[in-house]
Amino acid sequence: MTKPRLTLGERLRDLLLIVIVFALGAGALTAFTTFRIWQVGHQDGRRSVDAIVVLGAAQYNGRPSGALAARLDHAIELYKDGVAPFLITTGGNLPGDLTTEAETGRRYAMARGVPESAILMENTGHSTLESIQHVRAIFDARNLHTALFVSDRSHMLRILRVAQDQGIEAWSSPTDTSPDDNVQDLFYKSLVHELGAMALYVLVNEDPDSAGAAGSAGGAASTSASPSAKH
Repeated sequence: MTKPRLTLGERLRDLLLIVIVFALGAGALTAFTTFRIWQVGHQDGRRSVDAIVVLGAAQYNGRPSGALAARLDHAIELYKDGVAPFLITTGGNLPGDLTTEAETGRRYAMARGVPESAILMENTGHSTLESIQHVRAIFDARNLHTALFVSDRSHMLRILRVAQDQGIEAWSSPTDTSPDDNVQDLFYKSLVHELGAMALYVLVNEDPDSAGAAGSAGGAASTSASPSAKH
């Protein structure tokens, strides 16, 4: 006997069930990721490491934004507490910028008592992934292995995921003074951004061999804080 065809109503019902299942799954995944962002962002794993790595944020021709200043202040405090012998500033620039996020961070740290010899720079990265790949190149060049990453609370989960994928033994020490975490509108924007960025990284950018490929980014990273370096 010929199996009876589904009616239009039955097809619409099955489609609706599929949509509901996917929506529930997406909602549960979003809720879990949001919880993990919050959880990791409220953990401070400060300890003795080879280097403190501060992630870049906006700068205005050498003047750090509120978010970048908050990250740098926390990283400088950690350095002065003796957590690590090196402070690595990161971040490139946008078209038209006169300097880079990393150079702005270097100058800011030096003005607050961090010796020039203790500051290394990754000054070409235009994303968290690129910056950490270049940091990995610095680590390889200087035989460094462990890092304490500094950024906003909402950023820490993705940073640790990327760093671990790059083969860096990483912990987080988020700043608690960033406007991106303490101003409600900015916090919600940061959270939405991180949810999207995590999804993009996991679905598109993640590479099982990324740790081995990190060395290819080494030519773009500066391992010297020399004032004569070009940015």
